[in-house]
Amino acid sequence: MPNKQRSGEVMWPRLVASKLLRRPFGSSRFVADLPNIQTLFPLHSFDDQILSERSLSSHRDTVKYKIFVSTWNVGGVTPSDDFCLDDWLDIQNHSYDIYVLGFQEIVPLRAKNVLGPEKSWISNKWNSLIRDTLNKSTANKVSNEGSKLKEQEERSGQDRGASSRGDNSAGEFRCIISKQMVGIMITIWIRCELLQFIHQPSVSCIGCGVMGCLGNKGAVSVRFFVHKTSFCFVCCHLASGGKAADVHLRNTDIIDILTRTSFPRGTSFDLPHKILDHDRVILLGDLNYRISLQEGETKSLVEQKWWSNLLEKDQLRMEFTQGHIFQGWNEGLITFSPTYKYYPNTDMYYGCTPGTKCDKKRAPAWCDRILWYGRGLKQIRYDRCESRLSDHRPVRAAFTAEVDVLRHSSSLGGFLMSDRLDEYLEKYSFEFKDN
Repeated sequence: MPNKQRSGEVMWPRLVASKLLRRPFGSSRFVADLPNIQTLFPLHSFDDQILSERSLSSHRDTVKYKIFVSTWNVGGVTPSDDFCLDDWLDIQNHSYDIYVLGFQEIVPLRAKNVLGPEKSWISNKWNSLIRDTLNKSTANKVSNEGSKLKEQEERSGQDRGASSRGDNSAGEFRCIISKQMVGIMITIWIRCELLQFIHQPSVSCIGCGVMGCLGNKGAVSVRFFVHKTSFCFVCCHLASGGKAADVHLRNTDIIDILTRTSFPRGTSFDLPHKILDHDRVILLGDLNYRISLQEGETKSLVEQKWWSNLLEKDQLRMEFTQGHIFQGWNEGLITFSPTYKYYPNTDMYYGCTPGTKCDKKRAPAWCDRILWYGRGLKQIRYDRCESRLSDHRPVRAAFTAEVDVLRHSSSLGGFLMSDRLDEYLEKYSFEFKDN
């Protein structure tokens, strides 16, 4: 067994690191378009609402939302001011309600970046590009979605928000959570008309890197409610390395992340505390699992596009099949080329060019993955994007997610929340700020 500490043992290196860095580990602060989103729907009011609903005779409905999820290791490359995200974010498809975007290595994983202050200007730049991309041609999006929203509202008896009221902000996206830990970043974007139904946004950071605790590897997890359904998204960057023993380090990272990640329980009501306590869970990231074949054989099978042969030796699937990790989790069928490792700005895998000198061997692998856990999620897409920015290709998935709604919540309670949201939308200019 690799010499790596597990949860429950004495974690003195983690304590030492925290003292050396003189900062709290796993800060719960995050960035959002709404500066005070954590107080817009405070914890105690949400608990009181849940408790009051137990005493009322309410009819429970189910509505479906479409979620776009993507993970991208950008290799420490900062995007240019005019970098185009249109293809990656699939903006020609106007049907997504929620975007969940995870990054790894938004900064190079050098010692000064791991131990020093985080470079928030880089995450802000990514968020600005995302905002500009998602909010293009808003008027056209509203027109295309109007009939679909109206039809769904009629079926469910719910007011989904601004679009049905003719609000000018309908169709626009706002960031409810953006969180960075060294090079790992996750950012969540919601259609404006859904903001009034978002509750309990929270983050949890787990470092699994140097000394078993620093944030060069690990996960940033976010949680929030949509209506009465809890969602948890886990953005990971696991241990690297192509040696046989490295797969056990990755397994241990996953165990640490699922064990150590926790969220506030609430006051009068027990909110989901651990990742797997949530109703809908999606994990995304550079999981770094490789293909257990010789480099030459792997490259030959990749060139012939024999995915089934390669997937039989895919480390993640092998560990999953053997019951070592991710029991009860799901992954869609992989029908796309391995996403790692490319020469930047090319379509050539690392080391595949004759006569090229390679300092390290890197066989192609499906390092970048998206998994899900729990009922109520249906994957309708799993593919990759062809951006050449880094040595990884982005991986994308789309899901339909069932969300529980109580019919009476669209009356006075929903009206009051909508009024409070409208006040915030008018008051703030949606510049990213720390809470």
